[in-house]
Amino acid sequence: MNIFSKFWSWYNSHKTFNTGLAAGLFLLQLVHLYWLPTHVVFWKLVGVSLFDVTGVWQFLMIIVDYTEIPAIILTSIVYINEFREDRKMKSLLYLLFLNSQWLHIFWITDEFVMTQFTGAALVVMPVWLSWLAIGIDYLELPVIYDTIKKFLVSFAAPKKESTIS
Repeated sequence: MNIFSKFWSWYNSHKTFNTGLAAGLFLLQLVHLYWLPTHVVFWKLVGVSLFDVTGVWQFLMIIVDYTEIPAIILTSIVYINEFREDRKMKSLLYLLFLNSQWLHIFWITDEFVMTQFTGAALVVMPVWLSWLAIGIDYLELPVIYDTIKKFLVSFAAPKKESTIS
């Protein structure tokens, strides 16, 4: 048995836990997805924030934002495994939605979006890139929903005997 077979065997024997961990990390992103329209977009459209976080709350928001990285990795494994087992095109679509977040994380950051919208940008780029970044963030929603659903359904699924300790 090669290392990949061992990994997938272990992964599937702990599928409920692995899916639950991915879903839990992704649930935290709902805080960020709430902050985006109530602070960033509302600020751009009317010049007022409905959810301005400062101090300890800002620090917590930053921590939540960084949990997106392990959430993307763990949730990608959920959909890679699903595609590996069933060749579902939905798995590939959700992998695309999910991994488009890397573009947002490493290229179009929230700071860039805020800088663009408030007009204090050092490098002038088209504002449509900021709107694109926000749109990319919301591609998480169907993945979050589906991952939570998979986690809840896994409790009803019959348990397989583990062949690896």
